[in-house]
Amino acid sequence: MIKPQPTIALDTMGGDHGPEPIAMGGIEAARRFGIRVTLVGPHSQLTHFVDVAGGAPPTLSIVAAEEWIAMDEEPVQAARRKKEASINVGLGLVRSGEADAFVSAGSTGAVMAASLFSLGRLRGCDRPAIAAFLPHRQGGVLLIDVGANVECRPQHLLQFAHMGSAYLERVMGRKEPRVGLLSVGEESTKGTDTVQEAHRLLTRSPLNFIGNVEGKDLPSGMVDVVVTDGFTGNVVLKAAEGIAGYVVSELKHSLKSRLDYKLAGKYLAPGLRKAWRSLDYTAYGGAPLLGVNGIVIICHGRSSATAITRAVEVAGDAASRGLLTHVQETLRS
Repeated sequence: MIKPQPTIALDTMGGDHGPEPIAMGGIEAARRFGIRVTLVGPHSQLTHFVDVAGGAPPTLSIVAAEEWIAMDEEPVQAARRKKEASINVGLGLVRSGEADAFVSAGSTGAVMAASLFSLGRLRGCDRPAIAAFLPHRQGGVLLIDVGANVECRPQHLLQFAHMGSAYLERVMGRKEPRVGLLSVGEESTKGTDTVQEAHRLLTRSPLNFIGNVEGKDLPSGMVDVVVTDGFTGNVVLKAAEGIAGYVVSELKHSLKSRLDYKLAGKYLAPGLRKAWRSLDYTAYGGAPLLGVNGIVIICHGRSSATAITRAVEVAGDAASRGLLTHVQETLRS
């Protein structure tokens, strides 16, 4: 059953570009989707941004938090020490039931640590994991984990697969998502001992496991969920972002290098914009932290207002569609 108008606590601090684009994204989400959005951060600044945006929509509110956790702080210590930091205040709203989900573009480590301290783990989850979309023409593939767990045991990878499948089913509407295990070859005997044992566990699971996949298979559309440890997943994610940025930059440079290229670029522009949109991470609205006892969406530090708006929408969908209950039931089964 879909619940109307969930409340999203939005941490406006910690992003690379300050609180303004995050606050503006939250205001736009409240105005466009009718989602109840609670901006968490310095009250005077947020009030100013609301005035600049033309006033507060009926579903917007502000909760003051004058402290924040900077990107260069040690995340676990800062999350423990700064009780009134915006991350802790926002997660406190989820814990108390005043908010249904939490969105932040702040320090990933701090969000993870504070989420564990404030919300705890779901029963059946040993290690929460971060899931991120790698976009491609056929809708994107969910890569899990992308940084929460540098080292994993086989049963952790099995849990990641269950949680990633549950997210795709409930939030993205994909039935029986195809699950692949990232390895150095398609054969079940390839990869580390951990990967080989995870392959055996996944084969015996009720998941729609299609076997090992290689890095080249991620943008092919042959799989919906790719499971790996956080070290490998983070390297893959950052490499994909870097390559996409490099290709776009080189293409722009080439099109400007000669007059005939510029003229051709005018005709190619609609197709190029369509291709770029298919690679744009902002379309997916951040990465869910799966396995904690609450809905938490972690956004890129350099997220624009548009990316934040989408992240708040995704958080609202996750809350209204009962993601937390579905993940818990999946882990129990």
